Amino acid sequence: MAASESLLDKLDGLEARFQEVSLLITDPSVISDMKRFVKLNREYRDLEPVVAARKEYIQLQKSIEEARELLSENDPEMRQMAREELDSANARLPQLEEEIKQMLIPADPQDDKDVIMEIRGGTGGDEAALFAGDLYRMYMKYCETKGWKTAVSSCSEGAAGGFKEIIFTVSGDKVYGTLKYESGVHRVQRVPATETQGRIHTSAATVAVLPEADAFEVEINEGEIKWDTFRSGGAGGQNVNKVESGVRLRYNWKNPNTGVVEEILIECTETRDQPKNKERALSRLRTMIYDREHQKYMDDIAARRKTMVSTGDRSAKIRTYNYPQGRITDHRINYTIYNLPAFMDGDIQDCIDKLTIAENAERMKETEM
Repeated sequence: MAASESLLDKLDGLEARFQEVSLLITDPSVISDMKRFVKLNREYRDLEPVVAARKEYIQLQKSIEEARELLSENDPEMRQMAREELDSANARLPQLEEEIKQMLIPADPQDDKDVIMEIRGGTGGDEAALFAGDLYRMYMKYCETKGWKTAVSSCSEGAAGGFKEIIFTVSGDKVYGTLKYESGVHRVQRVPATETQGRIHTSAATVAVLPEADAFEVEINEGEIKWDTFRSGGAGGQNVNKVESGVRLRYNWKNPNTGVVEEILIECTETRDQPKNKERALSRLRTMIYDREHQKYMDDIAARRKTMVSTGDRSAKIRTYNYPQGRITDHRINYTIYNLPAFMDGDIQDCIDKLTIAENAERMKETEM
């Protein structure tokens, strides 16, 4: 009983906060402060399901109490109804308690954000670039199944196909919260098309998933940005050859964690409209700075966790794709399946679900300590 009372105490506190936030988001002074208004709206959405679960939890406890009282009735039919009600409520209560515990795990405030993804061919030369292309197609197909929008910001094609590097944005519902587990080194083992002896080669590609920063989250002195324009490379056409639609920005940024000043260079050839490319290059700059400034915070979290699922070292090998065996292994959670063709065709949800469960289990231990 003490455990349920403790849980109810937490829920009562969140119910009070929900009522407070409900009032705040209608306050004109809050509405005029966009940064605060967005933050409170996000909190309101996060608290809504918790408040609904609290209501169900209280109703279940009331139903159990009433059913127990009815068991002492003389009417056999009434006792039977009470017994059925009691069995149903007792079966639902532990399920609901687990759901509530999951809800009470502190949410990552970045989970709702859109992302900028970067895929780069690593060790392995042409084969690494081809694998980077395979990963890009895998994520494109997965994003299609989720109904997310994607747009390529820039890319550098490999000599034999694929990509030396490709950078693209993904926007939709809880994109970062889903794709953050993909950051790291992806290793492939297969026979390259250029291999005459039939030998299996190992190569790799790196994936970085960066939460896209909102304009008010990062301070940038736009007057210090140096802009260049250039003619976009592409499949051809008059515009590609004659119009300088590609943009390049240089910005000197001082890392608040180290005090070191570094030059950030960004190119964007996403559209044939120079102003749009400038806007998207600025968005990437904000995201890169946001990511760097929050890296210390991310490292601190990773250091406390054993799973290293969502915030692990981006240079760590996270997954192996073994083509001869048709096997995928995620090394963080010892997850192995033998449906590589479907996986490369975008069927990656089961792996992401298991990574999410492992991450939440680790975070739940933290909240109980």
